[in-house]
Amino acid sequence: MTAVVFGLAIAGGALAALWPWLVRAKTPAWPAEPVAAADDVARAVSSLRDLQFAEAAGTIAPTDAARLRGTLERAAFRPERTTLPGRAPIRTIAIAAVLFGVIAAYGATSLPPSAGDRAPGEPITGTTPAGGPTTADLEARAKVSPRDTPTLLALADAYRQDGRTTEAVATYRAVLALDANSVPALNGLALILAQAGQPDGALIAVDRVLALRPKDPDGLFLKGLLLYQREDWKGAVDVWTIYLDVGEFHPAAPMVRSLYAGAKAKLP
Repeated sequence: MTAVVFGLAIAGGALAALWPWLVRAKTPAWPAEPVAAADDVARAVSSLRDLQFAEAAGTIAPTDAARLRGTLERAAFRPERTTLPGRAPIRTIAIAAVLFGVIAAYGATSLPPSAGDRAPGEPITGTTPAGGPTTADLEARAKVSPRDTPTLLALADAYRQDGRTTEAVATYRAVLALDANSVPALNGLALILAQAGQPDGALIAVDRVLALRPKDPDGLFLKGLLLYQREDWKGAVDVWTIYLDVGEFHPAAPMVRSLYAGAKAKLP
């Protein structure tokens, strides 16, 4: 009974709050133009790739990178925003208010018992991630379909982002066992080897990428970076000259332009 009274009170409050909109002129308004969130999501995804290259270049601390990655991932996978029309019919608002009251009453009676079963520190609403599939989800998919290359690549990337380097390398190699010419797997291995301080192994992998795809922007970026770190200024300039021609809009291009200018200044 208490829940019913509480729900009716919520419904009445919602109607009272919405009453100013109910007494407006009855002329219907055209719905406002929807807000396009695609550009914001694209910028967030691009920033994630920028962060990846900054990590490879060693220009950002690991703790800062982890914190920034979490922020960018939430922005990249946020739900699409929708725009409400200018006014709604009275019947629609009344029905919505009643439904809201019923939901509130249900929540008041069912949520507290279920909240008591959660683990300490977990949110009341659960721990379901707001973004894409979790590492555990990808592991389950890979177990069911061990030859699904896109799933294996996504799992390897997830391992790498989680800092689970051994599992990432093993998964990239599993992809290469299925497809020896997988450019994404070779690029992933090269990036891990570069981050692990093994430039020779990274160069072998990236040279394989460029043999398969001579104008691959990721491969050209990483090879130029490895040569730059070796202080092979001429080699870095030669590689990055091609990179800047084909990767004008690559997310690492702004950083490369700065390093490229520095390398050119050091040529004899």
